[in-house]
Amino acid sequence: MKSPRVLVVLAEGAEEMETVIIVNVLRRGGMDVCLAGLDGPQPVRCSREVVLVPDQALADATGPFDALVLPGGTEGTRRLAASASLGQRLREQETQGQTIAAVCAAPMALVTHGVGRGRAMTSHPAVRSIVASHARFLEEPVVEDGPFVTSQGPGTTFPFAFALIRRFLGEAKVQEVRQPMMFPSQGG
Repeated sequence: MKSPRVLVVLAEGAEEMETVIIVNVLRRGGMDVCLAGLDGPQPVRCSREVVLVPDQALADATGPFDALVLPGGTEGTRRLAASASLGQRLREQETQGQTIAAVCAAPMALVTHGVGRGRAMTSHPAVRSIVASHARFLEEPVVEDGPFVTSQGPGTTFPFAFALIRRFLGEAKVQEVRQPMMFPSQGG
């Protein structure tokens, strides 16, 4: 069985906890994850001054990808929302019916790029009104609606990542990943 391919987009000012948890958990699940730098392959300074090194530049990341994932963070989300090339990728992903996932403030970038209109979504409370103007807002840790998966913030990133594993590889794989991490049975 071919591993699901996942593109995680890393922008300057991203929330590093979300980025690292997403990449780590999905790779533990056996997913083929590409961490792509929005502005190139150079190291990226995140919201709390942690520096992460992308696998490659977003411009060099060739699909298709089974899922396109956006970590949040205020500045990172602003940059994701301002990227025309990311907007094009998101619209193509939606047209192809492939998974689009965003956590924390990142669902705001989905609004800006016009994807997921009318879908059920959640987000960090700081961008709730923006997301609610575009989507059916639900106050839940993780919301799935068709190809869209959204989540509220750093504390909900593990259940968010587990939802992606469950979507592509099933519940047994989620349990296989959770157990050695000593993740509590509640919360995802």
